[in-house]
Amino acid sequence: MVRNIVVLGGNSHPALVESVCNILALPPCNRILTKFSSGESRCEIQDSVRGKDVYIIQTGFGGNGSTLNDHFMDLCIMISACKTGSARRVTAVLPLFPYSRQPDLPYKKAGAPLFKAGSESGRKDYTFESVPATPAPGVPRTAGLVSATDITNRLTKETLPNGTSSMSPVKQANGHINGEAYSGANGQSFATPTSGVIGSYTTHDYENVSHLGVFQAKPGYKQWVAQAGTLVANLLTCAGADHVITMDLHDPQVQGFFDIPVDNLYGRPLLKRYIQMNIPNYKDAVIISPDAGGAKRATAIADSMGVEFALIHKVTSPCFPSRPLTNPSLLQERRPTKITDRQNASMMLVGNVTDRVCILIDDLLDTGNTITRAAKLLKKEGATKIYALLTHGVFSGDAINRVKASAIDKLVVTNSVPQDEHKALLGSRLDVLDISPIFSEAIRRVHHGESISVLFNYD
Repeated sequence: MVRNIVVLGGNSHPALVESVCNILALPPCNRILTKFSSGESRCEIQDSVRGKDVYIIQTGFGGNGSTLNDHFMDLCIMISACKTGSARRVTAVLPLFPYSRQPDLPYKKAGAPLFKAGSESGRKDYTFESVPATPAPGVPRTAGLVSATDITNRLTKETLPNGTSSMSPVKQANGHINGEAYSGANGQSFATPTSGVIGSYTTHDYENVSHLGVFQAKPGYKQWVAQAGTLVANLLTCAGADHVITMDLHDPQVQGFFDIPVDNLYGRPLLKRYIQMNIPNYKDAVIISPDAGGAKRATAIADSMGVEFALIHKVTSPCFPSRPLTNPSLLQERRPTKITDRQNASMMLVGNVTDRVCILIDDLLDTGNTITRAAKLLKKEGATKIYALLTHGVFSGDAINRVKASAIDKLVVTNSVPQDEHKALLGSRLDVLDISPIFSEAIRRVHHGESISVLFNYD
């Protein structure tokens, strides 16, 4: 029995909490974790945690009548409650880390705008022009957030010392000023909006507003996305977490967002053991990564087992290519997908799977689009039987229906998220692997200050 330790469970995965406590031979911590009628979370720790090592198990899954964000907020509140209760150390155990699929990339594909060092062309090397908002000698003054009519009235009322008008001539058409620059008393120029423009704006990222009042982004502008990875890390740290234990991060770079230790456990030993015990003649099979991002994960298992490896590569090509493909046979399948830059995603198989058993390896099944399309391509290329082994089975949206209609013969996931409903819908087609022994051993080793390197050794 492990002493001076408390295992506290959230509402996202009660079965996993109970299983971990049974292996560690200790009861789960008594707590009250409910919601008020207004939707606010209520947390009350009913057992003493003073001077103890607390492990809070809460996976990133929106189930049991709550959303993922509700469970994450409950986790932060439980961490804070334990720190307020004078816990010696609080460890957040997240089998599925929330927001791990949102890396901190402010720009899509193209990256941030670059300036060519040593160029003599000046500001033309920037992706957008930057004009000072304040007037300067020889620089036209911007109109700011002022309508064209107000500018006309203001300039008309300004007169020079000799009594003449400050602008000459004033040309109007249908209530708008035709774009011209006018000189003031001190020779300073005034810029007026162009014809048909309601107002001129000083922002560098948007063009002027059209007559319909619609903003138009400049060509060099790229829409920024929220830095969810850094935000989630900061929330856990500020709540009081001293350590984080998770499994198979979709983007391992999430570990770098923390200033506290993060242990990213592997689900590969479970998947490898399943292949050895449940797939006949697995030495003759082919282990396949459904995309290039998971190639390292799949090759690690293939190399350790001495099994051949193949790769499915997503190829993007314009919807309307300027010239036909020189070798159309390279593209095994063409299916339009929703991509913002109006491109089609095609899948290309690198390897031979004819009359072979195929084992797809990936870390996450969310909507199921990638894994089912990969299985369709493998079946088209002559695969006899298709296994899909994944660490996290979220099954969001229409994933269940996609899997039912797919060419996957056997789907294997872990219970990093609750799988009871998914198992009931998919029946014998779905096998669930238990990860509670791995996390129990990780908790025991961390509590006693032992090395957990053995948990990372999957060879």
